[in-house]
Amino acid sequence: MKLSKKQRQSRLPNFAWMLIAAICATTSVGVRAQSATDASLNAVRASDRIDRAKTGKFQPEITAAEHMRRATVYMTNRQFAAAREHWQAVLDNYPSDTSVPAAIYGMARSYYQERRYSDARQMYERVARDYPETKEGREGSNFAASSLLRMGRGAEAADRYIQYIAKYPNGERLDTAHLNIIDGYRESGRPQDAIVWIERTRQRFAGTPTETSAIFARLRLDIALGDWNHAVQTADELLQKPIAKDSNTSADEVLYLKAHALERAGRTQEAIHFFSMIPDRLDSYYGGLATSRLAAMSEANARQLANQRAQPVRDTIERTADQYPAAFRFQVVSEAKKRGLDPRFVLSIMKQESQFKPNAKSPSAARGLLQLTIDAAQRYAQQAGLKQVTDDSLYQPTTNIAVGSEYLSQLSHMFAGLQEAMAASYNGGEDNVARWLGRTNQGDAGVFAAEVGFSESKNYVFKVMSFYRAYKQLYDANLNRRPQARG
Repeated sequence: MKLSKKQRQSRLPNFAWMLIAAICATTSVGVRAQSATDASLNAVRASDRIDRAKTGKFQPEITAAEHMRRATVYMTNRQFAAAREHWQAVLDNYPSDTSVPAAIYGMARSYYQERRYSDARQMYERVARDYPETKEGREGSNFAASSLLRMGRGAEAADRYIQYIAKYPNGERLDTAHLNIIDGYRESGRPQDAIVWIERTRQRFAGTPTETSAIFARLRLDIALGDWNHAVQTADELLQKPIAKDSNTSADEVLYLKAHALERAGRTQEAIHFFSMIPDRLDSYYGGLATSRLAAMSEANARQLANQRAQPVRDTIERTADQYPAAFRFQVVSEAKKRGLDPRFVLSIMKQESQFKPNAKSPSAARGLLQLTIDAAQRYAQQAGLKQVTDDSLYQPTTNIAVGSEYLSQLSHMFAGLQEAMAASYNGGEDNVARWLGRTNQGDAGVFAAEVGFSESKNYVFKVMSFYRAYKQLYDANLNRRPQARG
């Protein structure tokens, strides 16, 4: 549940750092670099206690810059209410200070990360209205639309993004605003409007990765609508273009979607051909899915192909078995089994999150084996059988595994056990995953994975599912090592 590394919206890791840059222009680079450490958090808490000692309120001599610094430390450690208190002090005591736009924007971001999107939208609109010529004002305009999207108000979000484009024709987020308009119309059940904006986006960004992303959006829309012939046509167009990493797709993914469309259209032999074109390696999510699809077909040639493709991967897993330890076996099996989870999936998440290091901490304040943030841990502690959790207790394996397993259990119930959705949610937030899943109109895991809107979250899914494939081969459901696993 590492929110770090993402550009994600409610849990975008990069956003933690982008936010620090936006709200802490007055602080030093060294302060920003240290803001995620436990020592810096404890130091700020101590300073607050001292400054409240007499009246319970902050002392008036605290400067705006110091309030902003402390807010940054709290925000980076996901102590949202404490961060807002310092930003509010800036607004109350220094209304003419140059840091005011950053303070309003910081408050908006804190609400956004708490998924209090209505509150976030109000603050974003405030900074956009009052400080339109600042970076915070431009960002506020964009994220006011993003808040609407996450509130399930897709058409309104699209309208707000259109306002952003009109007001800031050279804005920093012009490309993503166009793509989000497409998503907004899709999610509000207006596919024809989405198609109009796909074409506008292609024209506006011709020859760029954004054009590729727009074509990819059309492919996903074709599949959601069950327009199999047009999906094949769109996939062919994509495959004729260089697919940059910035477009959040790959040739393997497009081939899989094309093969899926061919199979659904009843063109089975063509589907077999295109599934077989996707190389199957341990690190190839769509290659593994393609092998599974071939193995499930009634055609003998497809099943033979599947077996030929799978054997080298099985051999690779056996050769690299030492990279997949059954770490913390007793706790993982105990906590997973009581919640109906596969312990091997829990280990796959743990491997990706911390590489089994109990003291791991991310720049976005995710802690421990399963990289739990304190706000998320507090939501699930009671169901996990714990009276309370603290920042420090998240470094304890027993606590971390119990709470993390409870969270995964909630995700399993939320997404009907679809492990790709669980992994995407662990990294990108369940509200985002609900949107992505709702757009698919399919029951296929690969189609869902294609809808994952953040590159980091998509790659996270691919890695977790690759680890899970290895763990299933190497261990039984009680994490006992299999003597040998060959098919």
